[in-house]
Amino acid sequence: MVTGTRMDLAHLLSTVSLRTGASLALLGALAACSQASPTTMAEGSVATAEAAPVPQGGDRELLWGDTHVHTRNSVDAYASGLGSADIDSAYRFARGAPVVFPKTGQKVQIDEPLDFIVIADHAENLGMNVRIERGDEAILATDLGQKWLQILKEKGGSAMSAAIMGFSAPEDERAAYFADVTTDAIRQTSWNEQIAAAERYNTPGKFTAMIGWEWSSTPNTRNLHRVVMTNVDGDVARQFLPFSYYISNRPEDLWSFFEQTHARTGADFVGMPHNSNLSDGLMFATKDSDGEDFTVDYARRRSRWEPVAEITQYKGTSETHPELSPTDEFAGFELRNMLLSGQATAVSEGSYLRSALLNGLKEEQRLGVNPFQLGLGGASDTHTGLSSQRENNFYGKMAEDYLPAERIGPNAGGSVFPNAQMSAGGLTGVWADYNDRQSIFDAFRRREVFATSGPRIGLRMFAGQSFTAADLASPAFGQIGYAKGVPMGGTMLPMSTGEAPQFAIVAVKDPHEANLDRVQVVKGWIDANGVAREKVFNVAWSGGRTLRADGSLPDVGNTVDLTTARYTNTIGAAELSTLWRDPEFDANQPAFYYVRAIQIPTPRQHVFDALAMGVDPTTLDLPTTIRERAWSSPVWYRP
Repeated sequence: MVTGTRMDLAHLLSTVSLRTGASLALLGALAACSQASPTTMAEGSVATAEAAPVPQGGDRELLWGDTHVHTRNSVDAYASGLGSADIDSAYRFARGAPVVFPKTGQKVQIDEPLDFIVIADHAENLGMNVRIERGDEAILATDLGQKWLQILKEKGGSAMSAAIMGFSAPEDERAAYFADVTTDAIRQTSWNEQIAAAERYNTPGKFTAMIGWEWSSTPNTRNLHRVVMTNVDGDVARQFLPFSYYISNRPEDLWSFFEQTHARTGADFVGMPHNSNLSDGLMFATKDSDGEDFTVDYARRRSRWEPVAEITQYKGTSETHPELSPTDEFAGFELRNMLLSGQATAVSEGSYLRSALLNGLKEEQRLGVNPFQLGLGGASDTHTGLSSQRENNFYGKMAEDYLPAERIGPNAGGSVFPNAQMSAGGLTGVWADYNDRQSIFDAFRRREVFATSGPRIGLRMFAGQSFTAADLASPAFGQIGYAKGVPMGGTMLPMSTGEAPQFAIVAVKDPHEANLDRVQVVKGWIDANGVAREKVFNVAWSGGRTLRADGSLPDVGNTVDLTTARYTNTIGAAELSTLWRDPEFDANQPAFYYVRAIQIPTPRQHVFDALAMGVDPTTLDLPTTIRERAWSSPVWYRP
């Protein structure tokens, strides 16, 4: 069941680039290398309830992207005055070019370019600060515009941002408060500028600039934000304006906007819930905005418009919590259970994705539709304009406390989101037919995406029958997987024989990062008594360890040197793969399965700052190491 590396690490690092899609034997399981004609479902394979299309070339390519980047066109990102990058710098940085970080004036450059990005500046007062700064006539013709300009001159950009956020106005009065500066004409100018920037940097086949924004509903500082992206180019995107919470803070109204705009323009949309850990249980509550039970129509609409949720980003991870998953030894990963204001809250099922997935199974039994059939993605939510995912080169969430002395020690800032408490991350891996807007959008719609906490851990999983060890090692693993089963994000129907599905799983380390410790399968199901249950299975691991009787594994070890912030890859494996069947499978019980691949321990980002400052990192009330990981989107089993 357990296999280790198929190639030694030195050769892996010298030959492998996960993002190129090159036809390499080692990455046959991960790269889109086949040019064969389309394949059909093999006899005996697990059927799919959703008819996931087989790729035209037989396989797909792996693309890496950040779906949640803010530039200084977002009011809160501008709060540093000149601290955050403009939209052109954000795109150029993501594409791999060196740029100047306004906070320090230094040259910065991403270690490896992204394949795609969503600049998700807030729809609310989009571009307002920047336009006032440059003397925009339309805004300065209003009383509010003049007031904000005066604040900028007298007190600076941070004070102006605070005023533009409008927190002094009651939440239900903000639409009226901002009416003069949020006319369609003023908003259209800002939106056109966002679109124009995306069009400048969008290069199909090389780099994709998805057009999008963030809908920032925050009732009583509970986070209900959605990152929105569309599949269309600029000519269609200019035919609508981004929906903001000044119009409505109800998700149902956001979906209505999607429906109406789609009917009018043909544009399609995906809305991705983010930071459910900061929602105080509201994000995945099993009641609608009126406090009513879900209806079939509600479940269908939600599933249609929200196929993927953000499981991890700078402000914490929303997979699960130790109070909800007490038997999961890796549940306590980068937790931040609070409100956007920083106030701690009680742990709630509605704040975490694993609980949402379980409740989705229960709702499907009641309604016949699963409202929480969610794929899993990762992003940064950076407000510096710079998408940084490396712990040893973390630019922070906000520019206010970028410098080590601003993060560590007596001069550390008092931000609601202190960078020292964040970890660098995350990213979304997308299995797409091509690097362009429609193909990437389609991958999100069918949930063939996965999340990582930052490292580019290659991950692939198919559920089917008749897989062999030779399939795992084959350069055509992807093509075989589509022929014999369904990929992550898909749905399985039962076999006539009642057999358990077979999972073919391959995980490959980031060539520039740490080795892998283990691969796990997280299962959730509804038992015969209608009770939601979960279990984590260790299915592949490094070294000569043996499973204990309870299914747990001895720890992989720790090579981190806390005096130098270095580690060695003398433990772990460069690749882990396995064929696995659920030993507790019951053909009558609905279930989901997702894969979690976990790295060996590495230094957490604040350790680098502490050592640079001459501070012993063990004296800080923060974990000194991090267990980076990747999460696949689930596969669902439907009886």
